[in-house]
Amino acid sequence: MTIGIIGAMPSELKDIQNTQKDPVKTELAGYTFYESSHGRNHIVTVCCGVGKVNAACCTQMLIDRFGAEYILNTGIAGGMKAGINVLETVISVSVLPHDLDAHFLNDYPPYHSEFEADEKLRTLAETVCKEMGIVSHAGRIVSGDAFITDSTVKAALAKAYDPYAVDMESAAVGQCAWRNGIPFVSVRCISDLADDDGAMSFDEFEERAAKRVADIVLKMAERL
Repeated sequence: MTIGIIGAMPSELKDIQNTQKDPVKTELAGYTFYESSHGRNHIVTVCCGVGKVNAACCTQMLIDRFGAEYILNTGIAGGMKAGINVLETVISVSVLPHDLDAHFLNDYPPYHSEFEADEKLRTLAETVCKEMGIVSHAGRIVSGDAFITDSTVKAALAKAYDPYAVDMESAAVGQCAWRNGIPFVSVRCISDLADDDGAMSFDEFEERAAKRVADIVLKMAERL
């Protein structure tokens, strides 16, 4: 089975790629894909870069060029809902863009604006977190091409979408996977709370959060 693992920043892939033994390296469209065995499965990891366009391009290549049968989106995110703390994990139930009016997706192709995560993958993520003693929350993740570090903006997004986390790629990965009929889930460790202190928190917790979610995703890839 081929599992595509996609993250936006090198720090989000570093701990996963360090476990790949003698990976086959492929350069495509400026992206570098690493293929290797992982237990009984085959994994392909790629750092897509920040933002929805990068994420969509990479996800489609994982499917078309590498035959990914599952897509795991790994990385960090800003916590949005009260009671979610830094270094806890949010597992997507669904994803959608917060910087595009939903009616444009609902009223025109693809006639769908919220992209549901695969239930099997979501349940597996929750199980792995529980076994590792990591607090996890399952809910909606919203994405947009901006790093949210403003409490006023956060409040507006919370009111409009009631999300559990905000990032810059999950919605694009989810939409691309949905259009191709490929099961996906986004697993994000909270590095900040997307508020006025968000930039400071991100700098402090980025690496720890990335390492934590990498461990979760690697265990998921072993069990699929």
